[in-house]
Amino acid sequence: MARNKKTWNDLSSGQQTAVLVVGSVELALTATALVELAKRPRDEVRGRKLWWALACLVQPFGPPAFLLFGKKR
Repeated sequence: MARNKKTWNDLSSGQQTAVLVVGSVELALTATALVELAKRPRDEVRGRKLWWALACLVQPFGPPAFLLFGKKR
């Protein structure tokens, strides 16, 4: 069975731009969530900080989940 693997050069310029934009947003959200988690005291986090740090590595759901639900208000 032959697989149709696309390389970066096979993508149109619009597709390449979309990949870069989505990747940049994911990277920014992950960095923001991890920095916020590191700076926040343990008693201001819902649940264990270790679990939230691991959850932030699950793309694309972990970082927004922490930013929306992981912080105590």
